Amino acid sequence: MQLEDYFEFLDPDDIRIKGHRIGIDDVIDYYLDGYSPDQILEELPSLNLEKIYATLTYYLHNRKQVDAYMLRLAKWREERYQEWLANPSPLALRLRALKAQREQELLNLK
Repeated sequence: MQLEDYFEFLDPDDIRIKGHRIGIDDVIDYYLDGYSPDQILEELPSLNLEKIYATLTYYLHNRKQVDAYMLRLAKWREERYQEWLANPSPLALRLRALKAQREQELLNLK
């Protein structure tokens, strides 16, 4: 079995762990935050240690490419977030209005 057999390369910017909706970026983010493989397993219990170690090995063997992948993903996520902030859904607008109304009511009670 080759290391790449553990992953589904759905798109240049979407690499998932085979049999899961979890992307390699989820495991790598935890690793870069200082989590051990056992701690990553606690956070992502649908995986197993074999898949976590395969992901980390893939990262360590392809660090330059995976770091670039992680940067592209972070940039894409930030762009989507900024778009969402600039164009909130009607539901988000309604929730914000309700929150503001409740905060005002609490201030009026004091």
